[in-house]
Amino acid sequence: MIWDEVGEDQLEREKVLLELEQECLEVYRRKVDRANISRARLHQELAESEAEFTHLLLSLGERSLPGRPEKMSGTIKQQLDSITPALRDMRLRKEERVNQFRTVQGQIQKISAEIAGQSEYDDSITNVTVNENDLSLKKLEEYQNELQRLHNEKNNRLQQVEKYIDAVHSLSTTLGMESSMIITKVHPSLNELCGISKNISDAILAKLNSTVESLQEEKQKRLEKLHHLGKALKNLWSLMDTPYGDRYMFSHVINLLSVSSAEVSDPGSLTLDIIKQAEAEVKRLDQLKASKMKELFLKKQNELEQICNKSHMEIPSRSEMENILNLINSGEIDHADLLMSMDEQISRAKEEANSRKSIMEKVEKWILARDEERWLEEYSMDENRYTVSRSRGAHRNLRRAERARVTVNKIPALVDSLIAKTKSWEEERKKVFLYDEVPLLAMLEEYNLFRQEREEDKQRQRDLKKVQSQVVVEQENSIASRPSTSNRRISNRSINGGFGNASPLNRRLSLSTQHLGSNSINSATQGISYIKEGKRVQGKSTTPRPNFASQLRDETASVVSTFSGPLSP
Repeated sequence: MIWDEVGEDQLEREKVLLELEQECLEVYRRKVDRANISRARLHQELAESEAEFTHLLLSLGERSLPGRPEKMSGTIKQQLDSITPALRDMRLRKEERVNQFRTVQGQIQKISAEIAGQSEYDDSITNVTVNENDLSLKKLEEYQNELQRLHNEKNNRLQQVEKYIDAVHSLSTTLGMESSMIITKVHPSLNELCGISKNISDAILAKLNSTVESLQEEKQKRLEKLHHLGKALKNLWSLMDTPYGDRYMFSHVINLLSVSSAEVSDPGSLTLDIIKQAEAEVKRLDQLKASKMKELFLKKQNELEQICNKSHMEIPSRSEMENILNLINSGEIDHADLLMSMDEQISRAKEEANSRKSIMEKVEKWILARDEERWLEEYSMDENRYTVSRSRGAHRNLRRAERARVTVNKIPALVDSLIAKTKSWEEERKKVFLYDEVPLLAMLEEYNLFRQEREEDKQRQRDLKKVQSQVVVEQENSIASRPSTSNRRISNRSINGGFGNASPLNRRLSLSTQHLGSNSINSATQGISYIKEGKRVQGKSTTPRPNFASQLRDETASVVSTFSGPLSP
């Protein structure tokens, strides 16, 4: 219409129309390209959403999401609209899962740092890296299990730390030490006053264990020292008869003698002050013991002599004891070694006295039986035992004589038993059994020989009486034809002749202890040797002992007296 009105040329018109067509085509192409680009962008967005959704499913360990169709249909925008809610839900789930992983991994790092000894661990500066490619529940469960294991380990370590701290408190209280200083020295965090979390690292546990062991060693060392001091106190108290009042002050030390280290838990029972006090008391008593050493030695000597006297064993010589007393006075002898030597001698004396006990009991029975035998002989030789002047006590003597005969008849069996026991004792101990420094076997054998000779003498006496009786009868037959004076002279000659024919007892008790061994129970300590004296005086014994040789002489005299007594037909 414009062209017609203007009258534009046809050629010009066609040219303009061609340009217009080309410009419209360009606009359309641009619109198509823009639509294609938008479509491609939608396709890419859909593909990315699909890929992201698939990745989220894989990372979260999910196979599919409920509510999302497996196969999508419709336009691209419809497909995007269908996947967008599911994708948004998956992103929320991923974010939540990541937070869970970050929380668990953060706790794991924190507890691991505490176990490693990093007590100043700070959550704010910690960068927890979460692997978003694996956010599955299985992986989360693994982290949770690891966290639980670390929690258990942390609790165990805390319990160990508390146990060590309690042990340190208990040992420190017993030893009289300051426990807080010891614990702070191990690590300041272990002191509750510091207000920081406790260090539970391996190094701290090892240091606590070492500290407890060192305290236990110190406890054991102090207890052993107190045991030593307690035994020394008991020995010194026993030696010097210390009164109960002085002993009571150290009764707690004595009570520890029967207690082991694990049983000692009373507060302040093993402090250094107690040890120093006990040491001072032992030192004081040692000094007091040195001043009373002579008295103690004499007491020990008296105890040893009593044991020896009671069992009729050899007693240490007086000169030997005097030499020891001179050494004590001059201070040239170790008091402890001397008392130990005396205690050893007393112990050996008691042991030997105990081994001699059964033999000594039989020896006592034998001595009593011999006394009864001697009384019975004297009683039998008394021709006036039945006279009127003695009739008052005759019945008592008769009863005693009956008992004495029973006892005397048991003497041979008793002697044989004694010989057997003595030989067994000597074979077992490889030494001679001495009774008041005389070999017992020699005494018993001499007694058997004496008894045998006495029986032979009695038999000769009976034979002599028979001969004398015959002589008397012959003299009476011829008495009428002989003067009385000659009769008395012949009778005297017959009697004297009878004694001339009798064999006198010429055996004597001669016992020698040469080459019989030593029955001494003395020992030597630090060059101190108790040398035996050449002769012993039997009168040293504090208890009376029967003199065997004199008894045998009395018995011999009693037998001889039977020959010189009045003869009766």
